[in-house]
Amino acid sequence: MVATANPLASEAAAAMLREGGSAVDAAIAAQLVLGLVEPQSSGLGGGGFLVHWSAADRRLSTLDGRETAPAAATPELFQNAAGEPMSLRDAVVGGRSVGTPGAPRLLEAAHRRFGKLDWARLFGPAIRLAEEGFAVSPRLAGLIAGDAPILARDPQAAAYFLPGGDPLRRGALLKNPKYAETLKTLRDRGAGAFYEGEIAADIVAAVRSAKNPGLLALGDLAGYAVIERDAVCAPYRAYEVCGMGPPSSGGIAIAQILGMLEPTDLKALGPDSPQAWRLIGDAERLAFADREAYVADPAFVPQPTSGLVARDYLSERAKLLQGERALRDAPAGTPKRSRSGRYAPDPAIEFAGTSHLSVVDGEGNVVSLTATIEAGFGSRTMVRGFLLNNELTDFSFRAEKDGVPVANRVEPGKRPRSSMAPTIVLKDGTPTLAVGSPGGGQIIGYVAKFLIAHLDWGLDPEKAAALPNMLNRTGAFELERGTKAEALAGPLKALGFGIAIADMTSGIHAIEIGPDGLSAGVDPRREGLAIGE
Repeated sequence: MVATANPLASEAAAAMLREGGSAVDAAIAAQLVLGLVEPQSSGLGGGGFLVHWSAADRRLSTLDGRETAPAAATPELFQNAAGEPMSLRDAVVGGRSVGTPGAPRLLEAAHRRFGKLDWARLFGPAIRLAEEGFAVSPRLAGLIAGDAPILARDPQAAAYFLPGGDPLRRGALLKNPKYAETLKTLRDRGAGAFYEGEIAADIVAAVRSAKNPGLLALGDLAGYAVIERDAVCAPYRAYEVCGMGPPSSGGIAIAQILGMLEPTDLKALGPDSPQAWRLIGDAERLAFADREAYVADPAFVPQPTSGLVARDYLSERAKLLQGERALRDAPAGTPKRSRSGRYAPDPAIEFAGTSHLSVVDGEGNVVSLTATIEAGFGSRTMVRGFLLNNELTDFSFRAEKDGVPVANRVEPGKRPRSSMAPTIVLKDGTPTLAVGSPGGGQIIGYVAKFLIAHLDWGLDPEKAAALPNMLNRTGAFELERGTKAEALAGPLKALGFGIAIADMTSGIHAIEIGPDGLSAGVDPRREGLAIGE
């Protein structure tokens, strides 16, 4: 079974599975199509995190394909002449925000480890669609129209998304011959052709010639490498929940939220209980406080990962939830092996872009892949048929606070902190669920909601994905506009929370692996599809 954010991507993945391909083969084919039909969310110009379960080895692997800061970057990258943070608009659009893409290397590294079909075969569906064209989806058409004034600033993006000056309309046949040529080069010469040679030169030229030029250089691309990291796993009731470690904060935060909630009887409270959401919201706030204080690229900042997810530490943190009202303050804790006070808190903003897919193959191998170019349409800089990321704006714009350095500050070669949370849940040592979501800084809350809804409240994956979104990052409860979540605004406010009602476009794509087969949850807020046999 495969579940992705677009039917064409799901069909490409399903075709690989029917040919005897592995879960990784299917994920690669799907991701290459997503970069074409959902270009605002992910693609060759971005990166991602991949969590993989090998049925033969009974082993979890996590691959870090996160973008990196240029070697010439400094902590002042997003500061003005007075040393103050730039506005987001000034920082995002153009070349300044572009980090070294990791996606091509990530897909190739996964294939070398876990692929079965020939590398070249995986490119077939995306190349065919790029050459023959595909119908612009309603979601893509709406997003292009909403972003048209900014897309118009880049000549290649304007020519592609705004032909003749007008935004592409729903149902229009869209071809991308430049993307097809790029894919053919990678098909024939491997991912190395992206990082050295003509493609690399064009990427660097686009970044450095943009109206807001960046610092990316050929050496940054040539030196990029995917890193295999230890999975972050933590027990939750009868399960073990596993995800990505730093530079992603997703795996740690999910483990912390669930660990702090484990002493509570969420099942008895149910999904309509204000007290259940008080507990969930304050657990999320405590996890975010630790995230801001500690989590960053482990190559630059020592990470107290094991301390942050240790049961004794989370038991102490859970005691803060024992009251009846919202916490007045939700401070960071002091886990073991931390250097408390060395780094200043950093609430860096993450835009609500990104895409997620889940795959299970016939042998029981599992993939949970979250991929991104950061904001919708990334840096709005297009080259060779794909958009470049604005991932560097995931760094803190401030290098220090009151003389104390920020862990997630910009540094050369560093990977920015992320909230992406591709997750595989085990029961009795065997996968029972693959899940993840797009959504920027809200990803953690979306995935936590799904896990609680499924594991505690017994909702099937489809209903758990559709459940109204409610989450809390820094004190105000964010409730999804136009849903039953709004009914809890009054009770949560009475418990002491601020309330923020907004559109919350999650993109949960989950697969449950049960004794009777597979079932999927596809987020109704997007255009996804699950295909299984």
